[in-house]
Amino acid sequence: MAEKPKVIVICGPTASGKTGLSIELAKQINGEIISCDSMQIYKEMNIGTAKPTVEEMQGIKHYMLDFVNPNERYSVADFKKDAITSIKKVLTNGKIPIVVGGTGLYVNSLTQNITYPNIEIDLKYRKKLEQRAEKEGLLTLYKEAEKIDKEAMKSISQNDKKRIIRVLEIYNQTGKTKTMLEAESKIEPPPYEYIIFALDMDREKLYERINQRVDLMIQKGLIEEVENLLKKYKSLPTAIQGLGYKEVASYLNGNLGKEEMIEKIKMETRRYAKRQLTWFRKDKSIIWLDGLKPVSENIQSILEEYSEK
Repeated sequence: MAEKPKVIVICGPTASGKTGLSIELAKQINGEIISCDSMQIYKEMNIGTAKPTVEEMQGIKHYMLDFVNPNERYSVADFKKDAITSIKKVLTNGKIPIVVGGTGLYVNSLTQNITYPNIEIDLKYRKKLEQRAEKEGLLTLYKEAEKIDKEAMKSISQNDKKRIIRVLEIYNQTGKTKTMLEAESKIEPPPYEYIIFALDMDREKLYERINQRVDLMIQKGLIEEVENLLKKYKSLPTAIQGLGYKEVASYLNGNLGKEEMIEKIKMETRRYAKRQLTWFRKDKSIIWLDGLKPVSENIQSILEEYSEK
């Protein structure tokens, strides 16, 4: 049997240093980077998504950044299809693919080769659920989804309206839970050998970095970025639910004070980082790296694992 091409994956919580590590690694090993971030896909959303700038990329080619309009929906199935196409391009270029990002669902779709069934969206049912969330509160829908699919809900926040509704939609349209469908979809092994690394660090240090990053985003113009989006687009069904964006939108609507908004973004980002760590720790194949170690040391660890595989 022919050897499968190797693909490096660097994941982990927000603000743990994935971008810097991946760019330095790509420079050393002739690599190209495929983003695995559910918010960095959107155009015009640069500050709040911590999208790397052209300067930060240092000439390293990046895929899957900045290509979806903020008012468009983009599914995990779309991501998987586009990411596989990008990996093929990188390999064709004679380079090493490096998949980088903190969206656990996106990472799993690739590394576990999850095939997503083509489920038609029932817009009437979705609208009904959204109306119920407004009237009865999102927690009611969360509890319903938990009764249907307890396993799936373990990794879904009580505030994540999009994914709560998706669990209910899948069951309504197929009669099967999201967990059942995913189990059925993992029959085919992945076409690549994914070597997965994740960055972690002392929790207090991580939270400190998150707080500093949020302050920097505000300084760089996050409020203006959200203002421009809300002016330009009538509807932002998914994009405006992103961390930082919904809090700023709430501030612009007069529902939060400025300091209250900043503290809320920090708190929600810390909570998100905690959920990311919980998600990635479930995958026993992940090789953990200390994000506080020098980048050169972590690159050395990655190269050792890569050459052994």
